[in-house]
Amino acid sequence: MKSPTTISKATIDRLPLYFRTLRLAQDEGIDIISSDELGRRLGITPEQIRKDLASFGQFGKKGVGYYVNELKRNVGGILGLDNHWNIAIVGIGHLGAALANFHNFVTLGFNLVALFDEDPEVIGTTVNHVKVEDIANLEQIVRERQIHIGIIAVPAAFAQGVADKLVTAGVRGIWNFAPIKMEVPDTMHIVNEDLSVGLSSLSYHITRK
Repeated sequence: MKSPTTISKATIDRLPLYFRTLRLAQDEGIDIISSDELGRRLGITPEQIRKDLASFGQFGKKGVGYYVNELKRNVGGILGLDNHWNIAIVGIGHLGAALANFHNFVTLGFNLVALFDEDPEVIGTTVNHVKVEDIANLEQIVRERQIHIGIIAVPAAFAQGVADKLVTAGVRGIWNFAPIKMEVPDTMHIVNEDLSVGLSSLSYHITRK
């Protein structure tokens, strides 16, 4: 197995795709899958799949393929999905509520343990069986419930302040849906999802078809 520092970002970014495809194959009742079939489903060459997986160890059997359940478990372990991370969502508007109702959090191994908002009409309500807490209590609750990942779904003007609170509270990662560049410590892992960027990119491409 290679050192994590020598594994390319492209390889790491493909791992969730492998996991998703293996999960779907498992749901279909498939026990063994070849790199050719994985490649066909993902639009990736079998050679690239074998190379990616070889970065993390020996998987599969030559001439047979990969045992779906075993490979899914191994890829999930590489991704850390067996850690059962506790997550919280900050901002329970339309987007935040939709994320709170995302049923795949559980199937992926994430535990939604807290929701936060500042609107008095929202505080105290429940979404997907989780009570919405006052954002003023965020730092205390993050520590008490050992929350590892904070999801930011607030307007851009408030996002940096929320990120600062999450960092101070001790979360290990942030998934940011606000359309701004966050200022966080180098030690903080952050993933940005700007929906407007994706739509604008799509608009560019279909305009030129």
